[in-house]
Amino acid sequence: MSLAEADRELVVAELGRDPTPTEEALFENLWSEHCAYRSSRPLLSAFDSAGDQVVVGPGDDAAVVALPDAAGEGYSEEWYVTLGIESHNHPSYVDPFDGAATGVGGIVRDTLSMGAYPIALADSLYFGPFEREHSRYLMDGVVEGIGHYGNCIGVPTVTGSVAFHEDYVGNPLVNVACVGLLNDDRLVTAVAQEPGNALVLLGNGTGRDGLGGASFASEDLAEDAETEDRPAVQVGDPYAEKRLVECNEALLDEDLVRSARDLGAAGLGGASSELVAKGGLGAAIELERVHQREPDMHPLEILLAESQERMVYEVRPEDVDRVAELADRFHLGCSVIGEVTDGNYTCTFTDEAGETETVVDVSAEYLADGAPMNDLDHVDPEPQERDLPDVDLAAAFEAVVGAPSTASKAWVYRQYDHEVGTRTAVGPGGDAALVAIREADTGLAFSSGAEPNWTTANPYEGARAVALENATNVAATGARPLAAVDCLNGGNPEKPDVYGGFRAIVDGLADMCGDLSVPVVGGNVSLYNDSASGPIPPTPTLAMVGAKAGYEAPSSAFTGEGTLLVVGDGALAGEDAGLGGSELLAQVGGTDRFPTLPEAPAELVDALADVAADGATLAVHDASHGGLAVTLAEMVTDDAGATVTLDADASAAELLFHEQAGRAVVETSDPDAVREAFDDVAPVAEVGETDGSGALSLTVAGETLDYDAATIRDLRSVVERELE
Repeated sequence: MSLAEADRELVVAELGRDPTPTEEALFENLWSEHCAYRSSRPLLSAFDSAGDQVVVGPGDDAAVVALPDAAGEGYSEEWYVTLGIESHNHPSYVDPFDGAATGVGGIVRDTLSMGAYPIALADSLYFGPFEREHSRYLMDGVVEGIGHYGNCIGVPTVTGSVAFHEDYVGNPLVNVACVGLLNDDRLVTAVAQEPGNALVLLGNGTGRDGLGGASFASEDLAEDAETEDRPAVQVGDPYAEKRLVECNEALLDEDLVRSARDLGAAGLGGASSELVAKGGLGAAIELERVHQREPDMHPLEILLAESQERMVYEVRPEDVDRVAELADRFHLGCSVIGEVTDGNYTCTFTDEAGETETVVDVSAEYLADGAPMNDLDHVDPEPQERDLPDVDLAAAFEAVVGAPSTASKAWVYRQYDHEVGTRTAVGPGGDAALVAIREADTGLAFSSGAEPNWTTANPYEGARAVALENATNVAATGARPLAAVDCLNGGNPEKPDVYGGFRAIVDGLADMCGDLSVPVVGGNVSLYNDSASGPIPPTPTLAMVGAKAGYEAPSSAFTGEGTLLVVGDGALAGEDAGLGGSELLAQVGGTDRFPTLPEAPAELVDALADVAADGATLAVHDASHGGLAVTLAEMVTDDAGATVTLDADASAAELLFHEQAGRAVVETSDPDAVREAFDDVAPVAEVGETDGSGALSLTVAGETLDYDAATIRDLRSVVERELE
């Protein structure tokens, strides 16, 4: 760890002296890209985070959003959900199991620090090509790590996404989101309240694992990262985390917490300095008081180690003994490490000989918020031109339906306990999960993901499509979007073309969320996802929640009893669709412009939510990745199939494989009601009827393809066959 010379000069000027070695390391980590967002913060003002439903917006460990009230006329003043997302990309390359597992642990503790109980997780995962052995090794370890940690702590993983792309070969992405539930009298923030209050460290002992994790996450991955960077990866203990979850509940029950912060990046130094800085205060910390699990730790290690399952609480002096009693009840370590002050952020260390040294004495605000922002050059991405190969329709259908990115992910989510907690009304495998918030008689829809093919083809339009697709997923359950958080993943921002693509995904995501009136209430930025094999695609993972009355949703599979309509499809309305960013072109080669998105996305999403909630609607399925080919294949079951005809001026390939976001297949017993709902909003095309055949008969521009459920299931099982 070493502070950049330009930054060191700023620190020397501010302090009026050379920093101590511990101060220098602390600044290096807290001023890293991972903590300070030096290359991205100037761009984030593009997001609108305001709304009547927003209780706590960006800047805290997680956002807090009010649920709709029972009358549906406003927002509850009692029941809130938290929403947060984080990345654990570099650690998951170096150590897939522990890197992914500790990502789950971190986002759960972010939830706890707001006073919420975690009720659902989502994981969005991105790997190199599936046929590569190393990609499968990484996927296997990451999925096992997420499943192990989530299952052990009793928080269901209910939704997410998995994508494979050549440009993740040297740098996979592991993005994890968490939803929590709380009521208004349990809300806590990371803003320190009052000088004289104690600072209490609670949880596992501090070791040497994870040292320099924040700075490690702010650099490109080297070829030898799997061996050389292993000390920067934390090791998780989910059983300690479960005890921490329950202890946190007990602390809140007795109103013992004034403010709280999870120990994540930059460890105790990061959490404690940010906590007091947010309150415009300081701290006096005695580092030797920190409970440790390794001998002879020196101050820098104690301050910056990223050992897991730890939180720092601000506690009134008269409550300290009770906090210690509860920690002991749950077999957790507990140390009173100092107090909140109205001065500087100071850390002292007393050695075994009784010698006391001041190792940190700086302004908390300067440490937490003083990093200068980067002014980087950028090159705007160029749109792709049309260069399409000839394709055999049947071969293309089988290649796209059987592609790892669009095939069944059952092998992944079967490893997760998605029903623990008994709130999961609709689990993984469909468009969005639906979680029962019985306390407010509300169904909470939850969707998460991105599509690297889209943002490779056109970063700006692809990011707009990511936002619209997540909103469509939510609406397919009958819910209306409520709020979102983003995880903005990019390569090395010092490369102008990479930074240009990153800027484009920020603007695209912000613009579509603005068009949808969905506030982006928080998020995470992960840059320097670059390796010897090159930068990742700009990847704007979005996690979105929506709400509806009750917890029922239409099926995402055919029932065999209705008429099939496709809503929102430009190609079926005679428009030039565009195959850019499609799985078809990923399979057969070629380029094309990205599909034109709907002109009235908010109205489309509202209409789809209304249709999904209508009693005549039998099934709804978002149409996006893999186009209508994959959507229709996913809806076939052993007991229900369909006869479908797609016919318009577009080519057969465009009709079947284009990936315009904002479309859905609707099975209904009242087609006229669907047409009326979308009148003057989006086109509606009647494409066939469902039946009890358990097969798909698909005619596209005069050519007919026939597949039974068993054949489709075999095509879609490529991931399971290779990994089991």
